[in-house]
Amino acid sequence: MSELVIDSGDTVWVLVSAALVLFMMPGLALFYAGLVRRGNVLAIMQQNLVPIAVITLTWILVGYSIAFSDDIGNGFMGDLGLFGLTGLDTAPTPALHAVDGDVAIPTLAFVAFQMMFAIITPALLTGATVGRLKTVGWVVTLALWSVLVYPFVAHWLFNPDGWLVGIGAQDWAGGIVVHAAAGAAALAVLVVVGRRQGWPRAGSIPHSIPLAVAGAGILWFGWFGFNGGGSLQGNGVAAQALLNTHVAGAAAMAAWLVMERLRTGKGTVIGAVTGGVAGLATITPCAGYVSTLSALVIGLAAGVVCTFALGLKTVFRFDDALDVIAVHFVGGILGSLLLGLFGSHAINAAGVDGLFFGGGADLLVAQVIALVVVIAFSFVVTLLIALAVQKTVGLKVAPGHEFGMDEVEQGANAYTLGQVSGLSAAGSAGGPGGSGTLAASEPPAPGEPGTAAPTGAPGAVVLTATFDSADLDTLTTALEAEGAWAIQVTEVDEVVADPPSLRFRESSQRPRFARRLRVELCAAQAASPAVVELLSRQTVGLRTPLLHTLVEAPRA
Repeated sequence: MSELVIDSGDTVWVLVSAALVLFMMPGLALFYAGLVRRGNVLAIMQQNLVPIAVITLTWILVGYSIAFSDDIGNGFMGDLGLFGLTGLDTAPTPALHAVDGDVAIPTLAFVAFQMMFAIITPALLTGATVGRLKTVGWVVTLALWSVLVYPFVAHWLFNPDGWLVGIGAQDWAGGIVVHAAAGAAALAVLVVVGRRQGWPRAGSIPHSIPLAVAGAGILWFGWFGFNGGGSLQGNGVAAQALLNTHVAGAAAMAAWLVMERLRTGKGTVIGAVTGGVAGLATITPCAGYVSTLSALVIGLAAGVVCTFALGLKTVFRFDDALDVIAVHFVGGILGSLLLGLFGSHAINAAGVDGLFFGGGADLLVAQVIALVVVIAFSFVVTLLIALAVQKTVGLKVAPGHEFGMDEVEQGANAYTLGQVSGLSAAGSAGGPGGSGTLAASEPPAPGEPGTAAPTGAPGAVVLTATFDSADLDTLTTALEAEGAWAIQVTEVDEVVADPPSLRFRESSQRPRFARRLRVELCAAQAASPAVVELLSRQTVGLRTPLLHTLVEAPRA
């Protein structure tokens, strides 16, 4: 493309949009990480970030060429003439089927924008397979999927010469190419890796809802580039797509909260962000084709339909840990079908009027065909890939590792417990159910303040207390002043006699274990009342009294 015809404003918008889509990757990682157990935080984050490394390479080498080079096979695939991005000077002018008129951006800007879509698509499915994917197997699966599935689907629906475009199907930014394809792939991988041990009783309990909210906020922000950049131009259609994106997300959030309140009696933070993401996924295929009012209706429909879709995993008994099927798969399908009803040529000259706008059922029929084809193709090919990977390098983790993959796969924990979680910054934490010694002190020397009998002296006792959190530096100093020594703090998982009911979306669970801090120390019997009083103040609010004397030290 000649430098003289490049529109700098359009180019900047596409490049910014590409950056926004890439920014969704850490957003997705945080969103998923907040919703899983603390023992799987690093594993799920790595599974979401690895696609950046793997798919960048496959996209540059063959992915872009399959999707957007000169067509062969009557719209089935590109001719590989752009292998390794060679020959871009003679490449077709960057274009999506959604764009009307000439696109005046460098081809490399288009390559970068489309690459970000290829990166994020398979990452979506990791929410369904929490606790079950081996790192090496996932990397191999990513490499194969990004060559054998995604670029073909992108060619069919994003390339103006694609065969599904030829029958009249439309997909603004990936309701079919991204969300439906990723959802079908998630189902295929679930067939291979199966359900987690103890499912559905041992389901998902979010370890950090604030982390999930932060991730959802980043996703929402990035979605403006995801949908707004689809026009490849900074024009009125881009503005309409961006506005529709926000309106649909907000409407779905409102509808989800209302439905959640009606169905469970509570409207939750997790429900709010889940509804928002469902609305964003649902508007994706039609953001640049429908009016603002239509986007509002589509968002409301997403909040209602995707809420009911949460029950699919119970009916069909598949272990979708973070409801990828209900949110992304059903959302992508719903939005693609609603485009057949609400599409408006008046909004986008490249669009087609849907059934409600006088266009008849042609667009709706084309959408149904495209959905069936893409879902079937993605499911079958992904299933073959997953089976092959499982038979070779292995895809599913060994039994017993599902709830503590960070130590198995990473050799680390997400949290070295410091002041944020209640333990001193100098401490180290063990894994799930493990412990780490955080503070220890020697018995005070005779005659010093806080003098107490050493262990083994008459009347020396060992005390233990368990509580939620504490300022351990202050507590340790106070305990030593009262005559305590040999102070040790460990992190424990404690059986709860009457566990509270915790809700995750519309499922309710009663976890039998609670994470506590346990302080164990020695004290002279004479000093023990003061020590007991100090520890008792830390246990206020616990469901059961946990302060007690363990043993009496042997007398000399």
